[in-house]
Amino acid sequence: MILKEGSFLWYLYLDKIYCLLSVRNVKALVDYFHILDVHHKNTLNDVLFYHFLHHVTNLNRTQIMILFDILDWNAVGEIGFDQFYMLVCILLSHQDHLEGQFMYRHSRPVFDLLDLDGDQKIGVDNFHMFRFLFNINKQELRELFHDFDITGDRRLNYKEFKLYTIFSFDKSQERQKAAKEKEKSLLIQKIYGH
Repeated sequence: MILKEGSFLWYLYLDKIYCLLSVRNVKALVDYFHILDVHHKNTLNDVLFYHFLHHVTNLNRTQIMILFDILDWNAVGEIGFDQFYMLVCILLSHQDHLEGQFMYRHSRPVFDLLDLDGDQKIGVDNFHMFRFLFNINKQELRELFHDFDITGDRRLNYKEFKLYTIFSFDKSQERQKAAKEKEKSLLIQKIYGH
């Protein structure tokens, strides 16, 4: 999933620690939401939602409609600003490669989002359907359920999911640290010619 360069979202800043927008950015996002809300109902229907995401991302129609369905928590055919805000934060975390950080910081809302049945468990199929949101490849998904499905029912409860987010966050921190170390050593080699 890629945010299209030059779109409105491209200019918003997501805090890298807490994966939230600043007050100024939220105000701009509220104004943008009201511009998109052509029916003046403080909601976006599926058509408006589709055209918005089609304009700002490279998601296909199926992915966009899947997203709409999971964000339409009340099944009323519309999403409000709360859902829109969460979507934007997910998109920005994806753009900034902070998916693990986002899931760690917002584990309960993400879990609730992925728990389509409301039975406090996430199945493999649900996770597979939405893995594009959090940049999880098929191998990572298999490992996730193998390593963190403690109950063995092929479904993650919230505690198992939280353990995964902690592990994923630690793993991404290690990758970032290794990348910085590599960059530092390359810079030293460049400076000293070794």
